[in-house]
Amino acid sequence: MSWLWAIIVGLVLGLLAKAIIPGKQQIPLWLTVVFGILGSIVGNSVAAGIGVDDTKGIDWIRHLLQLIGAIVIVGVGDMLWASMKGKKHRTT
Repeated sequence: MSWLWAIIVGLVLGLLAKAIIPGKQQIPLWLTVVFGILGSIVGNSVAAGIGVDDTKGIDWIRHLLQLIGAIVIVGVGDMLWASMKGKKHRTT
């Protein structure tokens, strides 16, 4: 069941990251999910490192760190994907 949640969270975070990043991203949906999962893992690690990974109530800071991680990974991953596919990355 935890893998199902990881995929769902990865999808949501990846799509949010793609919506926040300006321009059109070239990565496919499956890679968006993978990058979202990686962003979640990075955000959880940072939250644990600063001691805000488990608080009473909703862990807003942890969720924000997960989203930031997904934005960074989707942005970098999109640039790498575009360069591997030979497409020029568009910012607008």
